[in-house]
Amino acid sequence: MEKNKLQILILIVIAIIIVVAAVLLFVFGNKQLAEVELATTKPQSTQDMKTQENSAVVDEPISYANALVKYANKRIQLDPMCQAYPSKITYKDNTGIMIDNRSPKTRTVKVGTTFTVKPWGFKIVVLPDVLLEPKTIMVDCDQSRNVATILVQE
Repeated sequence: MEKNKLQILILIVIAIIIVVAAVLLFVFGNKQLAEVELATTKPQSTQDMKTQENSAVVDEPISYANALVKYANKRIQLDPMCQAYPSKITYKDNTGIMIDNRSPKTRTVKVGTTFTVKPWGFKIVVLPDVLLEPKTIMVDCDQSRNVATILVQE
């Protein structure tokens, strides 16, 4: 009788292990599939090289990975709702900054001058030269005004 109870207990434990393994495989298998789908459907970030009328926009090609390294502490991200991060920042004059569009829409951005940034793209903008007195630049994104404030100092 004890032998039968032990066999039943072993079978129950094995069944529980199989069910838990199946659930984990289902959950984590779907997560990896979703990550693969996201990675393949989201376009690669590129610098928007469209010629601008303003010379403050730099038109030298650079990859997104290199731009992230080069402008690590000089980047403003715009999210799908046109919100900026960081929203308040201080830079030296004549500094190149990265405007990083993290949305699937083309954005019209104003950082002193107006330009567009393609979906998932970025632009490098050089801040103006200020003489002795700091200058505040308000950043606009599409119809959203003053999404970021840049204090430009000498």
